[in-house]
Amino acid sequence: MARSKYKFNSESLRFDKIQLSFRVKIFRFLSYFLASVFLAIGYYVIFTLFFYSPKEKVLQRELNQMTLQYEIMQKKLGRMDNVLSDLEETDDNIYRTIFEVEPIPGSIREAGMGGINRYSELEGFGNDEIVIETAKALDKIRKKMYIQSRSYDDLIELARNKEVMIACVPAIMPISNKDLKRTASGWGMRMHPIYKIRIFHYGIDFTAPRGTEIYATGDGKILSVKRRKTGYGNYIVMDHGYGFETLYGHMTGFNVKKGQKVKRGDVIGFVGSSGTSTAPHLHYEVHKNRKPVNPINYFFNDLTAEEYDRMIEISMKSGQTFD
Repeated sequence: MARSKYKFNSESLRFDKIQLSFRVKIFRFLSYFLASVFLAIGYYVIFTLFFYSPKEKVLQRELNQMTLQYEIMQKKLGRMDNVLSDLEETDDNIYRTIFEVEPIPGSIREAGMGGINRYSELEGFGNDEIVIETAKALDKIRKKMYIQSRSYDDLIELARNKEVMIACVPAIMPISNKDLKRTASGWGMRMHPIYKIRIFHYGIDFTAPRGTEIYATGDGKILSVKRRKTGYGNYIVMDHGYGFETLYGHMTGFNVKKGQKVKRGDVIGFVGSSGTSTAPHLHYEVHKNRKPVNPINYFFNDLTAEEYDRMIEISMKSGQTFD
């Protein structure tokens, strides 16, 4: 039973019972109710900001664990990227060098993923930065692995064709020169015998009697057979594949025709003195990927180490070419 409240009446010297109006009762009720609501809201906000519910604690632990796993994954991806970089370096500098093919350009290996933003679906979440970075690292490694696997497929095919390639690479001297005495002028700056100026000599001259047989230095196909009164005179260009071409100049006659396939050691023509030449000799050039290279490095089937050194010495002694 609710207690009644009384108020002392000084006139009647009595305690009169206090009678509250309905309006006052409603006002007091609403005041207590609103105060309770505000107090509850305050408690809720405080507990929400500074305290976690059991379910939130579980979710927070899971989020922390997931963040840690992403950080560990990024470190592992970094180590994988380092391993892939080592494989790429070995591929470019060893395997592809062995098979005489160009390295894969860095612009292809390091090319990014084009197109629209591939990671827009990962944006807008908590810790989205670490998730997006991990996704980018994973995509980068996946692309590098794909390129490297394709490279190894190419190398496997090159290995299968290695025997064919070895037969095609220029590897013997173009004329019989067992005692090396027919070596005349080699690669480098030389005095031109006619113009009397120093020019770069992009090949090796072999002195030999007119009509001496000239051999194909590797398997290949005759690319051109030309007759001229100046320059190389009568000359042959041979395509060996794998980026190799050889040129045989100042010939007196041909033993092949354009488009003919020949084997290493086949006689393709004969020594002469056609074109801009002062004496019977063969001017021989080797080109790799359309750039002239020193032919002396491609006589490994004919020369021992000592003979190689001696041939370099002989070719460097002459300060003048025959053409």
